[in-house]
Amino acid sequence: MENKTITIADFSPHLFWDVDRNKLDWEKNKAQIVKRVLEYGLILDWNILQQQYGINKIGEICKELRSLDEKSLGFISLLTGIPKESFRCYILKQSIPQHWNS
Repeated sequence: MENKTITIADFSPHLFWDVDRNKLDWEKNKAQIVKRVLEYGLILDWNILQQQYGINKIGEICKELRSLDEKSLGFISLLTGIPKESFRCYILKQSIPQHWNS
């Protein structure tokens, strides 16, 4: 099996439909890449993400995200063993009052 260099183009096309993939950088845009894959990616996208960053780095990147949907937060919290309360998105959500559900 040959070692192929992973590129942004290997991700599903729907993940980065709104940006020029050629301008995305693994380091500069890591938060955007991780968030998109967690929230909208397929299992193949998740595998690419893990190969590129590793689970620990993905967890560290996610801890700094301002927003992340609840399922993605639960998923990454479970995989990394990092408590939900340690994630910035969880803390911010708790500090914003919710509207009444009617």
